[in-house]
Order: sequence, then C-alpha cells, then structure tokens
Amino acid sequence: MPKPLPKYLQFVLQTMAYAAFATVLGVFSVWPSYQQRGVNEAILKLSFSHSGQLKFACRQRDAAELAKTAVHMRNKMDCPRERSQVLVELDMDGQALFRISTAPLGLNRDGAATVYRRLAIPAGPHLFSARLADGPDGVIHFSSDHKVDLKPGQVLIIDFLTGSNGFVFTGG
Repeated sequence: MPKPLPKYLQFVLQTMAYAAFATVLGVFSVWPSYQQRGVNEAILKLSFSHSGQLKFACRQRDAAELAKTAVHMRNKMDCPRERSQVLVELDMDGQALFRISTAPLGLNRDGAATVYRRLAIPAGPHLFSARLADGPDGVIHFSSDHKVDLKPGQVLIIDFLTGSNGFVFTGG
C-alpha cells in the first residue's frame, strides 16, 4: 500500500488545482469576446394581440326558425363567433418590412390574432409607417406614421392598442 502524502503537500496541490481551474474560468469569461448585436444596429420588435371584427354580421331569426329550436336555446339573434383575419403592414423609410396576415386563434376562430416579429435594423433616423386592417372587407382602419432616431443597441417596440386608437411606439 502506498504511503499517503503529507498534509501540507496535499494542501499545496489542492490549492494549485483550484488556482488552475479559476484561471481557466477567468480566461473564458473574457475571451473570446461576444457581441450581441452589430456595432451600428438597433432592434425592432413588432408585437401585439388584437381581435378582429366579426366576420359575419348578426341576423335575426324568424318565428319558424325559433320554433324548431329547443326552448332554452331560443335566441332572437344569431351571431356567428368567427372573427376576421388581421392584416398588418409595416414600412421603414418607404420600404416594406412586414406584410403579415394572421388568422384568429381558437377552435371557433373567435380569439385574438397574435403577431410577434423581431428584426435587426440599422441605427439612425427612420420613418415608420404602420397600417392594420381587422375587418372582413380588408380595408385598413388604423394607420400611423412615426419618426424615430435610433441609437446603436436601442430597442424599438411597436404595439397595437385599440383603446389608444392604434399603434404605440415605445423605446425610440
């Protein structure tokens, strides 16, 4: 059986092993360098959830139709739940960035349409034009133009809020 090392030698060797491990961690924490974005880039995020208008108008049931249905299900109005697709268009400096047509979520297509896009764009002054159509006719009901001067590394978020009458630009 080999003779065990003296305690002081075990302590020295263990200290050297810890020092070597700490040196390796220290080197890899600063090298190679990592840059999340380009030097002159900003980030654009288009993100919102919006329920489109009803796809079909409500109609009134006649007396014969009501007589055929069960008593507890006799509603005078028949309103389909399906909603229209939402079309959003986003331009930057007159060039199209996004043309997105998204269907409503849900089993009956009666939920909100959700959009999320992320794009690296050059920093500097830009003019954004955003448009949204949410009806069955496909007509654009909301539009907004917004000038912004983006700095490198800045994040511009474009949201859509019905209560504030359209597009909201934050962070720019």
